[in-house]
Amino acid sequence: MNEKQHAIVGMFDKIAPTYDIANRILSFGTDIGWRKEGIKKALELGNSQNPQILDVATGTGDMLVFWEKAVVGDASYVGVDPSVGMLEVARQKVSFAEFHEGYAQKLPFEDAKFDFLSISYGFRNVTEKEEAVKEFARVLKPNGRLLILEFAKNESKNPFRIAAQWYVKKVLPWLGGLISGNLSAYRYLPNSIEGFLTRNEICAMLERNGFEVEVAKDFSFGVSSLIIARKK
Repeated sequence: MNEKQHAIVGMFDKIAPTYDIANRILSFGTDIGWRKEGIKKALELGNSQNPQILDVATGTGDMLVFWEKAVVGDASYVGVDPSVGMLEVARQKVSFAEFHEGYAQKLPFEDAKFDFLSISYGFRNVTEKEEAVKEFARVLKPNGRLLILEFAKNESKNPFRIAAQWYVKKVLPWLGGLISGNLSAYRYLPNSIEGFLTRNEICAMLERNGFEVEVAKDFSFGVSSLIIARKK
């Protein structure tokens, strides 16, 4: 992996112990509803009978907790992340899943293994995004579903969107730095959104790499985006 990717992983190693509490405080808990809605819709569209579920850039395993609560019956849960620090927290927190160290753009799994693959607020941190999407397609079964939750770039002039941008740029770095003791990590967040793709650009990337986009919508005036796509 390139130097930038290694630097991002090192940053997440440092903030792992306070990551969960910072997320909940900084999002005012709204991310919980976004995650639940994305999983509910994915399960409605895909194979919900004894599914094999992979969460990429799993961090502390937060998304897997929501998957486990939503799935009815048996399922297999796997999380993968390049940050050793994050995985240490995940293994302590989530007893029902297995965890692997690995990158989104080089997943350590066989072809056509999973019914669902989720990546929540981690796609932005992958430096080789097209390669990652190809890997998502490789490890998903035919008709498997990809669920992406992300802070996509959004240039809307809606006043609520402008207020949210002000919060993310001005307040969030200071508050996140206070909670974690790592100001630079939370300065990275608004910068990473500014340099990221729009929701439509993500959809186009998926479409040219073996996916059919089924759901593409925004939450909270474009603060967060949900994309669900079917592997063709």
